[in-house]
Amino acid sequence: MSLRKNWDLTTRSYGPTRPFDGAQAPTIPEALKTIAQAANSTVSEFPQIDPDICIVNYYTNSGKLGLHQDKDESKSSINQGLPFISISIGDTAEFMFGDTRDKGKATKIDLESGDVLILGGESRLLFHGISHVKTNTTPTWLKEATGLRPGRINLTFRQVLASY
Repeated sequence: MSLRKNWDLTTRSYGPTRPFDGAQAPTIPEALKTIAQAANSTVSEFPQIDPDICIVNYYTNSGKLGLHQDKDESKSSINQGLPFISISIGDTAEFMFGDTRDKGKATKIDLESGDVLILGGESRLLFHGISHVKTNTTPTWLKEATGLRPGRINLTFRQVLASY
């Protein structure tokens, strides 16, 4: 699911409507944009962004995402090294990253609920992915307060079109 723009598999680009039914993407809640921009402001080496898309991914306890590069934004956004901001909610995921698609050479770290990851500048085109989700690691208070089901939610904020 995406907020503000939808992904079109045919054109491999973002647009204002879903290609299969013409529905508009919901807007990004201002509170979420504010959180992403506040996180971005803590890293002075990266340009500040005004997120125009939020990709919402849900990973079940068996969820994975192979090593890939996020390079579907405009060439201008990528060339400027505009960051993407990733917020983890729920179960811990083993995140891997590196300069090649080789899983054996990738660095692996745990992203726990509440962690924020920002890749921008020279790190913008690192290969990255999720090797697995660690079951039953959601903080108890979060499960009790929200009824969140097992798994992991990831919110990735990007600025698809460079505004400068």
